[in-house]
Amino acid sequence: MQKYGQHFLINESVINQIVDAALLLRAECLMEIGPGKGALTQRLIERGEKNFAVVEIDPEMVAYLHKHIPAEAGVRVVQENFLKTDLSSLAHKPLTVVSNLPYIDAADILDKVLAFPLFRSAVFMFQKEQAQRIRARAGEEFYGPLSVFSQLRAHINPICKVGRGCFNPPPKVESMVLAFERRAEWSVPAQEWARFKKIVNAAFLHRRKTLFNSWILCGYEKEKITRAMEACKLLPSVRAEQVEPAVYAKLFSLL
Repeated sequence: MQKYGQHFLINESVINQIVDAALLLRAECLMEIGPGKGALTQRLIERGEKNFAVVEIDPEMVAYLHKHIPAEAGVRVVQENFLKTDLSSLAHKPLTVVSNLPYIDAADILDKVLAFPLFRSAVFMFQKEQAQRIRARAGEEFYGPLSVFSQLRAHINPICKVGRGCFNPPPKVESMVLAFERRAEWSVPAQEWARFKKIVNAAFLHRRKTLFNSWILCGYEKEKITRAMEACKLLPSVRAEQVEPAVYAKLFSLL
């Protein structure tokens, strides 16, 4: 295990599938998060990509990248925590992001990328269970707030499954690569997203309660909840995990 918990991707087939997907969806601007020793970076360069940015938190990996990335590729190596990075300073055109995401911060990184106004596409690797949460449909085991927030902002498609042996050192879990394409229209305006997230998180806060009771416990007005649920043709007995993302967007507008 490295200082920042990295698991370096070494499987050539997986590297190629990630790069193929990223280039297929490529927007005008390209960025990589957490390149580590540059397995994806070097493959992107080999495929003709130049003048893109990589954001890496580990100073040792930054030094490694400076030493091994050819200068003529024009790759900008930014030593920074991506979650604290001002994306607008690195991307001024529609953006494609690629990464073998660090498991611990994957959900927060995904949220930041999807929220960026210039985001157009991304290819990310996640822990398998987290990928299942992102893709889960209403009523399925892994469905929750992450499913709602991801699916309302992007079209999501699986690229490949990744076994533990594809990394050095091997992680304790299996992984999965997903591709994201920005939806042309969001059913929740970007400026309302913070409020929307509070309402959805509140819905799932009390898993054994109905949606109605969960919102009551979180302080929302009974009359407003009743009217909104009736307008969406939801029974009082419905639970949070049974409500589809688009219905949450409608409920939010009514509440």
